Amino acid sequence: MATIPQDLSYTTDHEYLRLSPDGVAQIGITDFAQGELGDIVYVELPRVGTKFAARDVFGTVEAVKAVSELFCPIAGEVVAINERLDKEPALVNTDPYGEGWMLRVRAADPAARDGLISAAEYAKHIGA
Repeated sequence: MATIPQDLSYTTDHEYLRLSPDGVAQIGITDFAQGELGDIVYVELPRVGTKFAARDVFGTVEAVKAVSELFCPIAGEVVAINERLDKEPALVNTDPYGEGWMLRVRAADPAARDGLISAAEYAKHIGA
């Protein structure tokens, strides 16, 4: 059974967003997504300073089974990437909501969460 933290927002593409009071969002893939992908062997992330619109592709995750695109849940500018994933991509498998985060984005509009769903809606989406 996939873990679905209640305090996060989700996309139907299996990304999560944790928005802090300062308007910076931590983004990664869900526990369900990493479980479906299997052992993650490589994560491609953008450079700090890159700007994205909501739903833009921000990188890829490569697993033994497949390569999947990653979609930015909100518009904003990348202020940090998880550099540990270069050498430890399996952190996405072992701790997707903690040490396996992918990037931090300063939200262009912190109130704009159009298209994001709640934990309950995400659970229903994945059939949990």
